[in-house]
Amino acid sequence: MIINTGMRTDIPAFYSKWLINRIRAGFVYVRNPYYKSQVTKYSLSPEVVDCLAFCTKNPEPMLEYLDEIDKYKQYWFVTITPYGKDIEPNVPDKERVIEDFKILSKHIGVNSVAWRYDPIFINSEYDVTRHIEEFRKMATMLKGYTHDCTISFLDMYEKVKRNAPGIRPPTKDESIQLAKEFSKIANENDIVVHSCCEKEYLAEYGIDTKGCMSQEIIEKAIGFKLSPARRKNIREGCNCLLGNDIGEYNTCGHLCKYCYANANAGLVKENMKKHIPTSPFLIGDEEENDKITQATQKSFKVKYKQISFLE
Repeated sequence: MIINTGMRTDIPAFYSKWLINRIRAGFVYVRNPYYKSQVTKYSLSPEVVDCLAFCTKNPEPMLEYLDEIDKYKQYWFVTITPYGKDIEPNVPDKERVIEDFKILSKHIGVNSVAWRYDPIFINSEYDVTRHIEEFRKMATMLKGYTHDCTISFLDMYEKVKRNAPGIRPPTKDESIQLAKEFSKIANENDIVVHSCCEKEYLAEYGIDTKGCMSQEIIEKAIGFKLSPARRKNIREGCNCLLGNDIGEYNTCGHLCKYCYANANAGLVKENMKKHIPTSPFLIGDEEENDKITQATQKSFKVKYKQISFLE
């Protein structure tokens, strides 16, 4: 199975010590986001965890633990965008994140680290030309450290409209222009651009529309074939091998204005105060009415089908 650490919050950036404590303990408790007293216990044994998947804007706090998590096959998304503190108030300097990206790539391998340039939005500061310029700079700096980049265009959730007035998704014509130029730039830097739940028409302009965490991509990262696994499509058009996420909504301290996982900054700050690094729960601890159920877990590795890829 796949264990995800970054769909609901950024665990590497804010909860790295907690995560390493859970890895040492061998299990984690995860609350159902809609029925809080329903708790699932997941084993973190490498015997059943085929891939430990990360999605972060700041891998630096996890770097000191890389040797300890080498027992897992891993896949990392590192999000690097051109936006400033007005949009991403607590994201570190992007050049620093790129340097940490390189450290990560050297440690776990170029096939196991991917760059996310998303979400892409348009406003008075970031038009199509600016995005193309910034993408080129970043792609050039990341050449040789990744072969994969995922893009997506802004989804206008109600909370985004409320928290980030003045930004909008690219139009179809703008999306096509970005796809054309991004594909060309990426090709020059030995990178494939994948789209995340975007329209298939982008394939005509050089974008791989088969998904950002497809079975093919995960197999390339972990070096093993996987038997066909049940997909959890979180939204229309998703073709990814999504596993079970151990994070919690409304806990990401980056407080990005476009975030879908945080309702508001006040709630995030209150939840982060409840974090206990030694607890089996990300936020808080066991409560009286909790019903804890052990998850049914198994490996999807196909035995004796190890594969290799030239890097």
